[in-house]
Amino acid sequence: MALFQDMTALRKRIFEIIEIGSPDDTPSRVYDFFNMLAIVVNLSLSILYTFEEFRTPYGHIALSIEAVTVAFFALDYFLRLLTARVKYPRLSEPRALIKYILSFGGLVDMLSFLPYYLPIFFPSGAVAFRMFRVARIFRLFRITAYHDSLSVITEVITSKGQQLWSSVFLIAILMIGSSLCMYSLENAAQPDVFTNAFSGIWWAVSTLLTVGYGDIYPITTMGKVFSIIITFLGVGMVAIPTGIISAGFVDQYSRIKRMSEYVRTEDVHFIKIHLDEEDVWAGKCIKDLGLPIGTIVAAVKRRGKVIVPRGNTQLMVGDVLVLGAEPFGSDEHIDLKEVILLKHSRWVGERISDLDISRQTIIVMVKRQGKVLIPNGNLVMREGDRVIMYTQHHFSHAQNIEV
Repeated sequence: MALFQDMTALRKRIFEIIEIGSPDDTPSRVYDFFNMLAIVVNLSLSILYTFEEFRTPYGHIALSIEAVTVAFFALDYFLRLLTARVKYPRLSEPRALIKYILSFGGLVDMLSFLPYYLPIFFPSGAVAFRMFRVARIFRLFRITAYHDSLSVITEVITSKGQQLWSSVFLIAILMIGSSLCMYSLENAAQPDVFTNAFSGIWWAVSTLLTVGYGDIYPITTMGKVFSIIITFLGVGMVAIPTGIISAGFVDQYSRIKRMSEYVRTEDVHFIKIHLDEEDVWAGKCIKDLGLPIGTIVAAVKRRGKVIVPRGNTQLMVGDVLVLGAEPFGSDEHIDLKEVILLKHSRWVGERISDLDISRQTIIVMVKRQGKVLIPNGNLVMREGDRVIMYTQHHFSHAQNIEV
């Protein structure tokens, strides 16, 4: 049972690493970097290898680097097979594997490395397998997942998929109809060019999509008139999917803007607290902390994982707590002073309890080498400490802080 739990935890951790990582998860961020690097390097070498001036002097180096990147793609694929159950937790192990393998991402991941190794087992099909290597270009879609600005493209195409398929269907109907009509008009005059009903498909595609290749064209008067009509319709047909995608971008960015306008960052203030061995909260449940009303534990980060806090969640040494609290709605402010202790300051080397300060002066906290220290009587002051205090006295070189 313990071994099964360890394997489940290991697979979950692998899944966290190979998927898009959070900024605090260093192994995942490193994996993301090498994944993007492998994609860019592999595709760049595929393009450079087509140039004779590059292939002759550096071809062997390029092939070696390609072998390394393809091996990385293979490793990535098998890791995703291993963690398919984590990706689809509601499915059984076999169904999760099948769903990933048959998904668009799974097929692209498989075609990224499989055609490279198939000629080893089937040498006769090396040329055909090499054509499938073009599928690596689709791995660029993985890069879009790492950047929000690029992922907008995928979101727009997905949200407007039904409208785009409708426009493609209309274009296909118009191409077939144009081919049939042009065959009827031009077959007698050009029997070698328009030989059957589908021989005009190439002409219809080049005309409707405004390419105008010119290798097939009508020579009869009616054929030319019909070609002019189809050309005008082609401009409209191309404009339909263009307009759909453009409208999708406008809607998406408008939605993002509305969301940013509706969110108020001032509603809740958050701070992070790291629990050490000396903290009294370590070992206690959240419900026993005695937090003030309006203060909540929003999240607990433990060993790189974010835990949703509940009342019976027990805090441990090393946990990072995210506390949230509503801002205090008052126009009254408390002015604090921040003093940096220099080498010759008379406070350096003294305990807080021995400092010659008035009763109206309260040391709120001490910042030392980036860490916040809660002051107590036995804390010895050091050079470079940033002492934050409440006092009515004047301190030279002190910085005022308004709370």
